[in-house]
Amino acid sequence: MNSQQKGFTLVEIAIVLVIIGLLLGGVLKGQELINSAKVKNFANDFRNIPLFIYGFQDKFKALPGDDAGVVSHVTGSTLASTPASSQGNGVIDGNWNSATLTDESVLFWQHVRLAGLASGSTVVANDNTYWPTNADGGRIGIESGSGHFIKNTDNTTFLQGSYVVCSQGILGKFAKQLDTTMDDGNTDSGSMRVVATNHTRGNVALARANVDDATSYIVCMGL
Repeated sequence: MNSQQKGFTLVEIAIVLVIIGLLLGGVLKGQELINSAKVKNFANDFRNIPLFIYGFQDKFKALPGDDAGVVSHVTGSTLASTPASSQGNGVIDGNWNSATLTDESVLFWQHVRLAGLASGSTVVANDNTYWPTNADGGRIGIESGSGHFIKNTDNTTFLQGSYVVCSQGILGKFAKQLDTTMDDGNTDSGSMRVVATNHTRGNVALARANVDDATSYIVCMGL
């Protein structure tokens, strides 16, 4: 007795391959859209902070964090006390990632939130209930440009700008895309720089070739 074995025709196999290709293309496109949205969120973090500064200055003629009259300007606010006697000098003193809760760079966030310019907790605490974070949960912070956080590749000058805004825990692939979107695409020059998470203040930034896609970094921008 003869038996017949049936298999897939070339047309059926081609249709299956097309469907698989479409599914893979959809997955890759979806991942690309997710990545682009994340980079857009990172970029908005940098763009929003100047709005907080200018909005506060427009209301109170002072810098958030540095405002010597903030207690009378904004109900429930805390006057910075470190560095001592530096309030009202036109500088946001303190490191961008300071853990000293009386620093101007720390109280910056309470002041802009209580002034209605930003959202977030106004209860100053050394944890992520108070620190602003980016799309990947890394801390965001600000300090005055005189802080000399990142040196230029010439080893004689520093990242330029009245203020330096930093965002931590950003994967290298996003850091490079962010620099291309907002600056010159070179992670060790221009107004945006990329440094290691253990960066020593005053050291130079990392060249693009040394930024690994799967490693987390700190991205800073001079404003």
